[in-house]
Amino acid sequence: MRRWNGWGDDRITYPVSSSSIEFLEQRVGKASPDSEVSLQDVLTRLPKCKLPQHALISAEAQDRLLHARGQSFPDWLDMRSGTVDTFPDGVAYPLSQDEVKSLIGLANRKGFHVIPYGGGTSVTGHIDVLKSKTPVLCIDLSRMNRLLQLNATSRLACFGAGVSGPDLEAQLRAHGLTLGHFPQSFEYSTLGGWIATRSSGQQSLCYGRIERLFAGGHMETPQGELSMPPFPASAAGPDVREMVLGSEGRLGILTEAWVRVSPIPEREDFHAVFFPDFSHGVEAVQQILNAGLQCCMLRLSTNKETITTLALAGHETLIGALEKLLAVRGLGKEKCMLLLGFSGKSAQVRTNRSEALNIASKLQGIHVGKTFGEQWQKNRFKTPYLRNTLWELGYGVDTLETATDWETTPKMVDEIEAAIVVAMSEFNEKVHTFTHLSHVYPYGSSVYTTYLFRLATEPEQTLQRWRAMKSAASQAITTLGGTISHQHGVGTDHKPYLALEKGALGISAISSLCRTFDPKGIMNPGKLVA
Repeated sequence: MRRWNGWGDDRITYPVSSSSIEFLEQRVGKASPDSEVSLQDVLTRLPKCKLPQHALISAEAQDRLLHARGQSFPDWLDMRSGTVDTFPDGVAYPLSQDEVKSLIGLANRKGFHVIPYGGGTSVTGHIDVLKSKTPVLCIDLSRMNRLLQLNATSRLACFGAGVSGPDLEAQLRAHGLTLGHFPQSFEYSTLGGWIATRSSGQQSLCYGRIERLFAGGHMETPQGELSMPPFPASAAGPDVREMVLGSEGRLGILTEAWVRVSPIPEREDFHAVFFPDFSHGVEAVQQILNAGLQCCMLRLSTNKETITTLALAGHETLIGALEKLLAVRGLGKEKCMLLLGFSGKSAQVRTNRSEALNIASKLQGIHVGKTFGEQWQKNRFKTPYLRNTLWELGYGVDTLETATDWETTPKMVDEIEAAIVVAMSEFNEKVHTFTHLSHVYPYGSSVYTTYLFRLATEPEQTLQRWRAMKSAASQAITTLGGTISHQHGVGTDHKPYLALEKGALGISAISSLCRTFDPKGIMNPGKLVA
């Protein structure tokens, strides 16, 4: 069963060794195990439903609670401490486009607010119920999850937008195809959610971000239907799909989506290379990109993330042997790990792997084989479960990300981490920060930072500390000219910084677009823009 106050299946845990706990204690101090409120305690606090009875709408307390928050740090704090105080008044589970249309029409006539719900995996407040006297209807699309049409010749597939990552891939793989979109939230996030937040999958270097994969579809809005045919290309004015991408539920609800699919690759390999330091790793990544090699992933960890990854990995015998090998080969305390992925025909994989590893070798990279790459691939969707374990030990974890040009990337890493540390020092607390470059381009890179810290004794204190760190990091990002979000979207957490990126006219244009599709402002108000 899915956890009501954390990540994932409640039958799955992420064990942490005693040496890992010692590692954390050395960096941020000993923590006190977190005490949680029970599900029943929270359910008793739900206010009365303000929606009228309707055949498609559930007013059950547990349905409402399970759709009240996503996976952001404040969301977790609300749910685990029992401070959650806003809930949808009802949850609908439509089975068809017509039912979505009916529900939006009802909300538009009655003035209800509508929050579209995919997998509930947002980490920036996209699905949070904001304080308001207006009734709130959550529309959960999880039952609209089928493969509706497949054009194998044109490599196009149409799905119900509520299909989750595993269900989408299973239905495609039955036909020898894949979408290749694997965000870390893959287990639960949905196709519609990926489109609405401009998601990026871990192998985007090969398959592309969701904007490349999204070919067209159908959206129901308060003003009517929006149809987007899946053309291979078009010069017929502005691309309406671009209005939908990143719209975060403000325009309407995407009910169907056409996506561009690919044959399942004949072979996939993931390898690990260690470099003497971060600058050597960055140079290797840039040279591999500039050489035009066909990689599906280049993921470069800083020294601190490399150390943290090895410390939390378990397998102490294996890690000890690796450390000895790298030391003999001349790599010291500043070493950094690069994970390389290759996908395609076997011959192509061998050629591209050989050339990439040759470039790495010339930059003093030490290739350690496929063991670490295969472990990463095997566990890549289990990592979020570590957050549950750490919280129960008394440690909070959050992430933030941006993207910038290559010239700015090293400084961006340093400035974000420094801003977080300074912000936490104001509370006389330590924080452990570490970063990797998860998505790389010939012209720049994403920067993905994790920060780990002790939870305070009171939820309000913890939230205050988180806000200070998040604000400081966001200011560092905007000061250096980075985007406020490379892959997590805007929601509520990034909304205060969006105008710095889009400008006053840009924000006005986005707001005007929302009013065009939703004149009464019923669709997910308070998210993305005012």
